[in-house]
Amino acid sequence: MPDLLLELFSEEIPARMQAGAARDLERLMVGALSDRGLLFEGIKAFAGPRRLTLAIAGLPAKQKDVREELKGPKVDAPAAAIDGFLKKTGLTREQLTVQSSPKGDVYIAIIAREGRETAIVLGEIIPEVMAKLPWPKSMRWKPGVTTRWVRPLHSILATFDGEVVPFSFAGVSSGRHARGHRFLSEGRIEARRFDDYEVALKKAHVILDAEERAAIIFEGVKSAAFVHGLELIPDEGLLAEVSGLAEWPVVYVGSIEDQFMDVPAEILQTSMRTHQKYFALRDPKTGRMANKFALVANMIAQDGGKEIVAGNERVLRARLSDAKFFWDEDRKHALASRVGALKGMVFHAKLGTQYERVERIEKLAGEIAAKIGADVEMARRAARLAKADLTTGVVGEFPELQGVMGRYYAIHDEENDDVADAIRDHYKPVGPSDAVPSHPVAIAVALADKLDALSGFFAAGEKPTGSGDPFALRRAALGVIRIILENGLRLSLMGSDDLLTFFSDRLKVVLKEKGTRHDLVDAIFSLGNEDDLVRLVARVEALQTFLKTDDGKNLLAGYKRAANILKVEEKKDSRTYISEVDEKLLPEAADKALHAALSKAIGAIGPKLDAEDFAGAMTEMAALRGPVDGFFEAVKVNADDPKLRENRLHMLAGLRAALHRVADFSKIEG
Repeated sequence: MPDLLLELFSEEIPARMQAGAARDLERLMVGALSDRGLLFEGIKAFAGPRRLTLAIAGLPAKQKDVREELKGPKVDAPAAAIDGFLKKTGLTREQLTVQSSPKGDVYIAIIAREGRETAIVLGEIIPEVMAKLPWPKSMRWKPGVTTRWVRPLHSILATFDGEVVPFSFAGVSSGRHARGHRFLSEGRIEARRFDDYEVALKKAHVILDAEERAAIIFEGVKSAAFVHGLELIPDEGLLAEVSGLAEWPVVYVGSIEDQFMDVPAEILQTSMRTHQKYFALRDPKTGRMANKFALVANMIAQDGGKEIVAGNERVLRARLSDAKFFWDEDRKHALASRVGALKGMVFHAKLGTQYERVERIEKLAGEIAAKIGADVEMARRAARLAKADLTTGVVGEFPELQGVMGRYYAIHDEENDDVADAIRDHYKPVGPSDAVPSHPVAIAVALADKLDALSGFFAAGEKPTGSGDPFALRRAALGVIRIILENGLRLSLMGSDDLLTFFSDRLKVVLKEKGTRHDLVDAIFSLGNEDDLVRLVARVEALQTFLKTDDGKNLLAGYKRAANILKVEEKKDSRTYISEVDEKLLPEAADKALHAALSKAIGAIGPKLDAEDFAGAMTEMAALRGPVDGFFEAVKVNADDPKLRENRLHMLAGLRAALHRVADFSKIEG
């Protein structure tokens, strides 16, 4: 079956836009083809510095013929209804057929459409898709042409089954020619099919696949570093970005002047990554950053890269001079002296300045420290200084270093090491792979920072909505949960109902990743008396283990049956049954057995829960399985005798109450 090859060639596409554009191009083409009944065997999009490419395999040569019947209005319907149907179908009344139905004769439109050549359809689809591409930023570049593209569009290669698909976009007509590397190739490349196209590009020094370019860069940097006895400091984000900057990546190694090596490695690495896209290297023997860096050029140099390296070293010298200046100037002022400057920094219009926030965090950190056994004064001191580095030159230049720089400045000011580490760690965890703070002082400040943000924004009505979370509150809540659970902290979560529900939802995310059922979290949370996350998780895990056993599964089924009976009868009787069982009205052995088992379980489950012996509480519940099964097999709950019926309903209410001591079983699925 024929294939489609499409290349959209332009000036340099920003690296951050390339992957998204490739996904959008593929998505939009799939939708457009599906809408026109064109199926295919495979599709893949590619993105690079100057081109978007799409290869679609196994398209049919033409659309299938279509025949469909549309049911219309009744024959005696108002003229307006019939005219509307004719307009919709594009037929005349004489072309309609009449079909009998139970409600009378109705018009039927039989529409037959002959399938068109796929190449013709593609000529319509491709420019439509190009116009719909949602570039984050786009531009007009031709006088009198209103069409926009990310950068000036130079050429379009579009072939189907080896032949050109004719169309134009923004004044650029399609053809079968592409261009290779800007400097390492000359002339145009003719291509009819993807395999030929990919090979021809490689000969013209263009690596089409971004993943292949990234692999070449990664191995190139590793090899270049090895030559110098060094190793790459991994940076996946930088690798992805640089693979979008070079069509034919070549790795070279340059040197960092000794005068900059007393600047913290984080500053050097961030400056190189942010401004120059250089990879930092380190000495594997010491683990420290080396005075070498790796750069990726889009050029094969005749001199082995000497001029390229020298030019990049000159640029880096200027960049690092600025960074060193900020570092030296920042240390002239103690971190504590900077706290007052936070009064001029607004945190949020409804929540005050950064200084006001620091005061709240300081107080809260002290309260948390007292509860978890941390040094209260150190926690308050660390909280007091935690945001002060926001006023420094380095953090102003590199905001991602907040906290990290606070620690350096605190050490320079001879603050306590635990205080300095807490300043660095109070933002943690930033992401799911980030470690949580483990020292008590850092824990107290990190929790205070996140809880202040959560409670403040919720009170200000700035809760996350849908996919929008501008203040990263979901991340903050996940951070609180991870800090508490991974450190085994026995803290009660306080806050509004909305905030507690928010924590519940985030907890489900955490537990789901561990394979825990979300409905069991609901079953425990719904009791309304559990805000200790460590204890809650232990209860959930014990409940999940219990429900995997035969006793657990059958007891849940018995509960569901009892709950359904109670729901119906309580609605009918306009009352709630509350387990006031009259022992004299227990005529059957099954009645007596269940009542005895319930009395024992109710007396035993409470102490087990109080002692946090959740496995033991489940064992007590398991003992109810046999009596419950026997009860439903042997007796009729809705007995003819009203008093006996009422007594048995009270007994089922007793079962409900006993199980609800452990969890709200009505929330459990299955």
